[in-house]
Amino acid sequence: MKTIARALQLGMILSFFMSAATAANIRIAFIDPLSGPFAAVGQNALNSWKYVAELANNGKWAGNDTFEVVGFDNKGSPQESLIQLKTAIDQGFRYITQGNGSGVALALLDTINKHNERNPGREVLFLNYAANDPDLTNSKCSFWHFRFDANSDMKMEAITTYMATQPDIKKVYIIGQNFAFGHQVSRAAKEYLRRKRPDIAIVGDDLHPIGQVKDFSPYIAKIKASGADTVITGNWGSDLSLLIRAANDADLKADFYTYYANTSGVPTAMGASGAGRIKNVWYWNLNSDGFAGKDIAEGFKKRYKDDYIGMSTFTAITFLSRAILESKSSDPAKVAFAMEGMKVQSLNGMVEMRKSDHQAQQPLYISTWTKTNGKDIRYDQENTGFGWKTNAKSDAYVASQPTSCAMKRPIH
Repeated sequence: MKTIARALQLGMILSFFMSAATAANIRIAFIDPLSGPFAAVGQNALNSWKYVAELANNGKWAGNDTFEVVGFDNKGSPQESLIQLKTAIDQGFRYITQGNGSGVALALLDTINKHNERNPGREVLFLNYAANDPDLTNSKCSFWHFRFDANSDMKMEAITTYMATQPDIKKVYIIGQNFAFGHQVSRAAKEYLRRKRPDIAIVGDDLHPIGQVKDFSPYIAKIKASGADTVITGNWGSDLSLLIRAANDADLKADFYTYYANTSGVPTAMGASGAGRIKNVWYWNLNSDGFAGKDIAEGFKKRYKDDYIGMSTFTAITFLSRAILESKSSDPAKVAFAMEGMKVQSLNGMVEMRKSDHQAQQPLYISTWTKTNGKDIRYDQENTGFGWKTNAKSDAYVASQPTSCAMKRPIH
């Protein structure tokens, strides 16, 4: 009996060490601005990745495998991003994430595709949590790229579907940053409004340098002079904060339809002046669906004294964890094949990673900046006393868009 007990004990010890030896530490290189005008947005996103990675590790979402997220400051520059990408790859990172700036995403994806073609067996996977240019899952789609946010066309579909129900909207002014995403927002706004509300007049369409304008009052003066009752903007970061401040200073009464009014710095810029006027399209609203994700949001705020807004980080790590378990591997190629067509339950409901283009299909929300009331608007942002009230929810099939992706897959 002693011999059997000793054998069992040795077997358990051996099993433990074998399990520990085969457990992988999946290192994710976060390449986004951690300095400069968009540093606050980048730091919030990095903290979000780190926080959800910690939840995943503690909860063993990927079994014994763990996640580690390391920040690389790209200063918002495509050129600097490629330098940081090379550094990350040289350090052995096989997973890359980025989201702030579609120009950066396109540059990274092109280089990752070339790297993977030249280095079979050492491929790198791109986890896109926020770069919205539709081309990334259309003409530029890649097996090595997965987008966990909705693209800008999906968001514009939701925005314009809601706008079509608002008879008071007569004149729309479009303003955005002069880079890939800004151009896509302008194109889609005009195209979709023409289809849904041909009576609405587009009275202005401006693009400005990204991260360089310090005073938006001349742009606001043009918007005022146009007689616009509604503004559509894809601006983010300090460009949106400064635009909203200039609108408040000029007492512009137009409603704003935005993509990023819930991101760092913008809620403070809006304050009480934005109540009822600023609307936002997003894939999640904490003040919806029974406050799904409130424990995560509360824990994040306690840890970082900041708001958890990048819910796509939760979705991404959930997908990644499931794919690692199903493929029984942390190899990027095997994980990528496992993620194709996968469905997971995220904080906003069921999310599907469409196999044809690697674009997440998920619900979208149109919300209005509103004073908290302790009931349906329980959570504010940046301690302003104002949060988001849901006006409309677009189910995944409503927000979905066709794709022109003709993806080349490696041999499985």
